[in-house]
Amino acid sequence: MVTLYKQALAEAYASNPVNDVALDTLEIRHPAFIDDFGNPTAVRVVRGYDDIVATLESTAPMNAGQAVTFIAGAFNFTIPGYKEAQIPQLQITLDNVSLEITAHLEQAIGQLAPIEVTYRPYLLSDLSGPQMDPPINMLLTNVTVDVFQVTGTATLNDVHNWPFPSQVYRPDTFPGLLR
Repeated sequence: MVTLYKQALAEAYASNPVNDVALDTLEIRHPAFIDDFGNPTAVRVVRGYDDIVATLESTAPMNAGQAVTFIAGAFNFTIPGYKEAQIPQLQITLDNVSLEITAHLEQAIGQLAPIEVTYRPYLLSDLSGPQMDPPINMLLTNVTVDVFQVTGTATLNDVHNWPFPSQVYRPDTFPGLLR
């Protein structure tokens, strides 16, 4: 069975060590999310009580390989399951959202570009990169915002049209195919 989790996170989930904590993070992106200086930005939150500075993977859509700040917040989500004839979905609820998050989401209303969400788990003892390779990237739909929370459903983008197998066998990479 193929696993996306790195060995350290798998061990932390299995043994529940006292000295290490698994940190769940979400990154929400949209072309309309602009910071005070006019640069594209993302909303990054970590489930917990303290902000963290963690390094993104080298293939991240924004700030690849850089250390970024994840703001502490309360959110819930369910990891998507993979069932036959169903598109995997991640249910997200962000509680007590800040005015900044609300403002970014209001900027995205009426835009054609989708809102993207990336789920990355980290270990408190190792913030040098996410403990899942690759992280889960999804599209956020059915977003509702009120003064207390933001809820939405994230789905894998166009999972039915993914190639299978995902690796294409060509003679330039697999010379054994030539006769």
